[in-house]
Amino acid sequence: MNIFALTKLSYGLYIVCSKNDNKINGQIANTVFQVTPEPPRVAVAVNKQNLTFEYIDKSKVFAVSVLTEEAPFTFIGKFGFKSGRDVNKFENTKYRLTKNQVPIILDYTCAYVECKVIGKFDAGSHVIFLGDVIDTDFLSEKPPMTYDYYHREVKGKTPKTASTYVEEQKDE
Repeated sequence: MNIFALTKLSYGLYIVCSKNDNKINGQIANTVFQVTPEPPRVAVAVNKQNLTFEYIDKSKVFAVSVLTEEAPFTFIGKFGFKSGRDVNKFENTKYRLTKNQVPIILDYTCAYVECKVIGKFDAGSHVIFLGDVIDTDFLSEKPPMTYDYYHREVKGKTPKTASTYVEEQKDE
């Protein structure tokens, strides 16, 4: 079996945010997808080790900011390779809070979706949260970044906590 064939599945690149009382956090995710059109529902996969998982699990709300192709690796890295336990990811980042006090990233974002969690599925290392869409809108006309674009053009890497991480085999 060639596990790398899974890298041909299509994904986008997103920042998924949530809150815990008055604290906020966000992380990069590539596994976000619309599940139903009516009512509109979205699912997101989040690693159980991530602080954002704890925040979504407690608050039952999350927001997805759709990144554009203009997002630089340094910006993506702030949300994808650092923990909110150690750094304030929102320092020097433009964002606004929704009515539910969930952050929406304004930098390098073409759209957002805010959801209320209605269910979750334990998928092993990750939990898939299913949410009813409670707000969504466009923020720019810039093209969204695909995961393929991130790897080919941005030359980005995949962190070990990503749902698509595959450990590379070392040549012996």
